[in-house]
Amino acid sequence: MKEKAATSFLLCSQNPLSWVLCTLQQRSHGCKQRFEAERGGPAIACSPTPISRLLGSESEPDQAAHCTDGEERGPRRHPGCWKMLTVAMCMALLGCLQAQELRGHVSVILLGATGDLARKYLWQGLFQLYLDEAGKDYSFSFHGAALTSTKQGQAFIAKVLESLSCPEDVAPDRCAELKGQFQRLSAYRHLATSEDYMALSKDIEAQVQHGGLREAGRIFYFSVPPFAYADIARNINSSCRPGPGAWLRVVLEKPFGHDHLSAQQLATELGGFFREEEMYRVDHYLGKQAVAQILPFRDQNRKALDGLWSRHHVERVEIIMKETVDAEGRTSFYEEYGVIRDVLQNHLTEVLTLVAMELPHNISSSESVLQHKLRAFRALRGLQKGSAVLGQYQAYSEQVRREQQKPDSFRSLTPTFAGVLVHMDNLRWEGVPFILMSGKALDERVGYVRILFRNQAYCVQNDEHWVADQSQCLPRQIVFYIGHGELGSPAVLVSRNLFRPSLPSESWKGLGARPGLRLFGRPLSDFYAYRPVREQDAYSVLISRIFHGRKDSFVTTENLLASWGFWTPLLDSLAHEVPRLYPGGAENGHLLDFEFSGAQLYFSQRQPERLVPGPGPAPMPSGFQVLKAKYRESPLISAWPEELIAKLADDIEATAVRAVRRFGTFHLALSGGSSPVPLFQQLATRHYGFPWAHTHLWLVDERCVPLWDPESNFQHLQTHLLQHVRVPYYNIHPMPVHLHQRLCAEEDQGAQTYASEISALVANSSFDLVLLGMGADGHTASLFPQSPSGLDGEQLVVLTESPSRPFQRMSLSLPLINRARKVAVLVMGRVKREITMLVSRVGHEPKKWPISGVLPSSGQLVWYMDYEAFLG
Repeated sequence: MKEKAATSFLLCSQNPLSWVLCTLQQRSHGCKQRFEAERGGPAIACSPTPISRLLGSESEPDQAAHCTDGEERGPRRHPGCWKMLTVAMCMALLGCLQAQELRGHVSVILLGATGDLARKYLWQGLFQLYLDEAGKDYSFSFHGAALTSTKQGQAFIAKVLESLSCPEDVAPDRCAELKGQFQRLSAYRHLATSEDYMALSKDIEAQVQHGGLREAGRIFYFSVPPFAYADIARNINSSCRPGPGAWLRVVLEKPFGHDHLSAQQLATELGGFFREEEMYRVDHYLGKQAVAQILPFRDQNRKALDGLWSRHHVERVEIIMKETVDAEGRTSFYEEYGVIRDVLQNHLTEVLTLVAMELPHNISSSESVLQHKLRAFRALRGLQKGSAVLGQYQAYSEQVRREQQKPDSFRSLTPTFAGVLVHMDNLRWEGVPFILMSGKALDERVGYVRILFRNQAYCVQNDEHWVADQSQCLPRQIVFYIGHGELGSPAVLVSRNLFRPSLPSESWKGLGARPGLRLFGRPLSDFYAYRPVREQDAYSVLISRIFHGRKDSFVTTENLLASWGFWTPLLDSLAHEVPRLYPGGAENGHLLDFEFSGAQLYFSQRQPERLVPGPGPAPMPSGFQVLKAKYRESPLISAWPEELIAKLADDIEATAVRAVRRFGTFHLALSGGSSPVPLFQQLATRHYGFPWAHTHLWLVDERCVPLWDPESNFQHLQTHLLQHVRVPYYNIHPMPVHLHQRLCAEEDQGAQTYASEISALVANSSFDLVLLGMGADGHTASLFPQSPSGLDGEQLVVLTESPSRPFQRMSLSLPLINRARKVAVLVMGRVKREITMLVSRVGHEPKKWPISGVLPSSGQLVWYMDYEAFLG
């Protein structure tokens, strides 16, 4: 073979034209094979012929390529004609060679090919890819793989392939032809062991070599549960990677973890087998046509939106996905994930970033889009327990008991409905509420993104005279209608009194008149309305983008972890929250309606609650909204969390008003931790008569971190209270834990400095009110069991050690706390039930239980406990 190649080279090198023709002859063999395979017949053969015959002269004995159709036909010699024929041959063979070099082969391996997702969406999506790309620069093969036996798998695949359909604009004959081709290119194979993956790789290589093609790449679509990812990834990496010059794309389906830690572990595991650019995490909402249009819409309408897309003009943003179906048949999944993990953490959060992110100069740059999305994630303000409302349709627990063989007494706490209020900490969106809501067993199936703009106009004429494209008094909104609902299809809607939008005419068209149809309280005629020219399934859109390597339509590792970092604290705080029960469907009425104020979200209607779930009607809340009793010989106030916080806030305001009336100032010392956060929010948003101008705010304790650190108690106070009320800055007294660029160093005397400030400003060092909490170990403030300082003695402020990070703390001492005129201890949550019972029985033992040492010498101690802490 080597000798033949060398001889050909020598012969061809004697004449430049001969060399070109000869080289093309050698390299066009694969082109000829492919032509024969596609046309089903013999190609024009290339046979050696004297170059002199091609050039019209017999003086050159060189060999070169000459085209015949199998017979020697010896046309008349004509030098000019033969030269033209030679050039034509060169061009034709160069074209053939160019096609061969461009034409690559792509293998698509669908793992879990016999599953529900594959049957409903993925095979159709792969067929759509073939419809879009057939006859272009690539050839394809499709491998359906699963653990199912070969016979069963083949039967399943054959049935699924037979059910595939073409878009309406494809002629039936053409559809049948393409469908037949796709069926011939698709096959099932059993994939389980590393040997199976190695055999698959060899089969792909053989197919590519036999077809005279080059391998462009391989797509592995993981339509399997996440617990199977590691073994599959290991087999692909070790036995089924394509060779040099070909790409690998691995497609992953959610869930991508259960919280931040599990997502990090899964990402680390997959990162050991694949590079970041090889992984495509699917969130199918990013393939929805209305969602995929958000960034292009913003880009194409930059001029109109630049002055509108900000806190100065946007009143609020609603991102909604409602479902009429319940979780029947899926309760095992739903019990583990619930509605927040299933919908809000991924679908709705991804949509939020598309609306809120800064618009890149070039939205066609995947890298730029992903970087801007990550910045939007990082600008999300942390969520608190009060940021959400939860519900559960009444039949859910019964479905769980039936499907998972739970006892009759079982009652699930998994939410099937959630509304969450999100804010962003940046200049563009500061103060604008983003409302995310999703639920099952609701009154309609619909999804949309609604940007509602502020309306500062007043129209003198009666509303009968308002004209949609002229009156500024009509609502102004932009809606990306994801699907279903009254419209029944994706759409982009823009109020006529905003601007006439620009959308690509090749993919979006005007929506026809629909008399009588009303959306968001307005007739459709109030909007410029557009719908897709051709509706596409989300998976078809995403599979195409995987093939074309558009990473911006997928979830990167960084964005995934940023999302889980945002949602995990809220999920942890809601783990034991009892969701509101709702009947489902139209019967829900206004039961799930909610309102927001500041950073707080709450149901519009108060629902009767049960102390203990059981048969019969629920007791009315008026009977036990606020329970007054005694605890450790001091007054106890107990209620449901909302009522308890409201009562405590009222009591603090009343104490403040009395102190200001009597002394001219009110000195309030506040604890850190998560328990007071709802109280801060309540004070910030509901107490307009609070005498903030005459209030001094002190800290009971502080972690030894910089004041701007998210773990700082002062930072919590700043985020949830100070930035919302008008307290003179000289009345705010953070603990000096950060002095001389050091944290809580003894030689900096921060504790003594704070004690001196208290002595100078607070009469007799007696605060008007001190708010404390109680830890599960009985600690209060940052005074922990067996603490060497702060439990007795003369020091007013001390440095202490915590058993958990950050270890160093600064705290008011127990003697100073006991000088207060009033001490309120706030205890919330079921996790505090055990310590509540224990402390109720112990005496004065501050070394073991620091909270037991709280007893004001001349003031009042009042305990505020919610029912979960008090009754369990």
